[in-house]
Amino acid sequence: MLAMNELKLGTVITIDDQPYQITFTQHIKVARGGASLRTKLKNLVSGQMLEKTFSSGDKAEPADLQRQKSNFLYKEDDTYFFMNNESFEQFDLDTSEIGFASQFLKDGLTVDTLIFNDTPVAIKLPTKVELKVTDAPPGVKGDTAGSASKLITLETGAEIKAPLFINKGEMIRVNTETGEYVERV
Repeated sequence: MLAMNELKLGTVITIDDQPYQITFTQHIKVARGGASLRTKLKNLVSGQMLEKTFSSGDKAEPADLQRQKSNFLYKEDDTYFFMNNESFEQFDLDTSEIGFASQFLKDGLTVDTLIFNDTPVAIKLPTKVELKVTDAPPGVKGDTAGSASKLITLETGAEIKAPLFINKGEMIRVNTETGEYVERV
């Protein structure tokens, strides 16, 4: 069982025999009362969203999910195709099942596939991925107050903020959990 302080973004728990992934957390502490945790949960099977508040004494059951390595093959319309690295079987997930991670999927990327009742229900990207910059406007000096950044486009079509010195054609490392620039490769 998981205590309230172990419930973090991305954790998968079981509610009513269904796997739910935590997509949002907010700790709330009132003056004389106990702490509580507001969460938003996504059902990995149906895609349904649920809001649930956990009190300090509440416990949650971790979901019984299997993990397997898979490679991302290609995207067609709103469907993403993957291949299991062990059995070489292909499967697909749509954009609603992948969510935010779809911005950082590139051909050949190895991901963790979460499997519930022998059915792939979600993927988990590596924490950091290397992507090529396809468009970066020139950095303008003088318009800065604090740390300067500009909006760049990556090979997957995602747009993120990066420092002014990043140019088109360079490889950068991106944090897939936050969608932020990490470093130049």
